[in-house]
Formats: sequence, structure tokens, C-alpha cells
Amino acid sequence: MARIVVTGTSRGIGFELVQKWAASGHQVLGLSRNASPVAGLGLPGVTSRSFDITQQADSDRVAEWVKEHWGGVDILVHNAGSLVNKPFRDTGVEDFEAVYRVNVFGVAMLTRALLPLMEKEGHVLVISSMGGIQGSAKFPGLAAYSSSKGAVIILTELLAEEYAETGPSFNALALGAVQTEMLEAAFPGYKAPVSASDMAAYVAEFALTGHALFNGKVLQVSNSTP
Repeated sequence: MARIVVTGTSRGIGFELVQKWAASGHQVLGLSRNASPVAGLGLPGVTSRSFDITQQADSDRVAEWVKEHWGGVDILVHNAGSLVNKPFRDTGVEDFEAVYRVNVFGVAMLTRALLPLMEKEGHVLVISSMGGIQGSAKFPGLAAYSSSKGAVIILTELLAEEYAETGPSFNALALGAVQTEMLEAAFPGYKAPVSASDMAAYVAEFALTGHALFNGKVLQVSNSTP
């Protein structure tokens, strides 16, 4: 069974991922600012910790926990995300910084902290967005969010190249519309054709097996616009 670390587990896809992996007998460390939703499930093999992805000290503590309790980690899934939806003229540097700290810088920090505990056969999976894909449909108000998702895709490709010989593998999934609270913030009133549970089923399986065939790849997982 795999030892899996996943961020952004208090709601949406992350919350569903924890349950799906637990049902298959995997060991899961769920990280989120609010640890209560996962902790309240009382699932065997699941640990929920309060975690701020923008803080290096929190990433270091996660690495210490993994080393003490598991000895290593097989899969790291970066699911946490931050979104600002406002016109560009009203989007200040502080807005860009806040989004990038979660969507890009935090991904880099936690990855760097856990890499020494991952083997060549490990898998780092980044959950990105179709908004970060060059040539895809773009929407007003999402300058900070979509540009950060493009940045983390490039980061994923670069890390795959840098660790090509030693592992682990790095891949990204660019998700389309999924019915989550974040989607509602970006597109109020829009109803996505894919539920968080259905997308989580795909992500859960890809995290476990996708690196057998892919490394440094960005897969577009979308059947709709947005």
C-alpha cells in the first residue's frame, strides 16, 4: 500500500481523495489549514494535520512527521489552491503574491522538503487548471489564478527534467470545470458537469499509476469550458 501526502483536504477534490485512498487501504496524510473535516471522518490509516503551505516551517514539520511515522513517502499530491477573482485593474501585487504563495511557492517548498524521503519510483502530482494551459479559453478576473497555474505547470516540467535520473516522477493534471467551492468563486452560478467525487476518482488512480507511463507531462482533464 502507498504512503500518500496530499494538500488541500478540507473540501472539494482533496476531501474526496482522502476517502477514496483510505477505502483502498492506503496510508494518507491529509494537509489543510482546517484539519477538522478529515479528522472527523475517523478513517483508518488517515492522519489529518493543520498545515499552512505558505510557511516553510510547516513543510519542514511535515517532513519530520513522515520520517518518524512512515520512513518515506511514495506519492505527493499538490491539490491545495488559492483563487482571487477580480478585475485586473483592482488586482494588486499583494493579490498576486497571495495566490502565488499557495499555488507555486508552496508547491516548491513542500516538494523540496519531501524529496529526500522519496524513492525513484515515487510520484509528485500537481493539480493545475485548464486556465494555465497556453491557448485554452481564458476568463476575466482570473489573472493571478490562471497565471499561477501556468507557472506551476512549467515548474513541474522542469523538476521532471532535473530529477529524470534519480526520480521521483513529476506530472501535472490540468483540470477543467469541477463542481467545487473554488469553481463557484470563479464562476458564480455555473454548474459543472463533473462532481468533486468523480474527478477525485480519476486523480486518485492517476496518482497511484500514472507515473508508470508519464513523466514531465501535463494532461488536460476536461470535457467542458470553463
